[in-house]
Amino acid sequence: MSKTYLPYDPDQQLLLPAALREWLPEDHLAYFISDVVDQLDLSEITTRYEGERRGGPPYHPRMMVKVLLYAYCVGAPSSRRIAQRLHEDIAFRVLAANNTPAPYQVRGDVTSAPSRTFARTTWRRCRGCFCRCSCCASVRGW
Repeated sequence: MSKTYLPYDPDQQLLLPAALREWLPEDHLAYFISDVVDQLDLSEITTRYEGERRGGPPYHPRMMVKVLLYAYCVGAPSSRRIAQRLHEDIAFRVLAANNTPAPYQVRGDVTSAPSRTFARTTWRRCRGCFCRCSCCASVRGW
């Protein structure tokens, strides 16, 4: 009698689109960061983009802030590493809603005026929250 295995078909297509939120456990750090960023006032960033007429449409600032904060929390602050993780890491894909900016787009967002504005204002306001997050992350194994 031969051993039976669970079905394995790497070429199988999904019949319905997968819900990204089902890919991670409910208490994952990515969801905490997403919830915190959803409550932040990012109007200082979005107003700067509204008047910009050059180039194509940028990625949504809320998505980029989520991805950048998560990247810093997990020790992947390099734009190339972030771009790679957006392709390979489920948590990054969930936060980015399956968007995959190239390294130059991530790097450009990190060094842009809106990002510097975010760093000056919002980050100072929520620094304590993320310090506590780091402590929780180490205790919870995130």
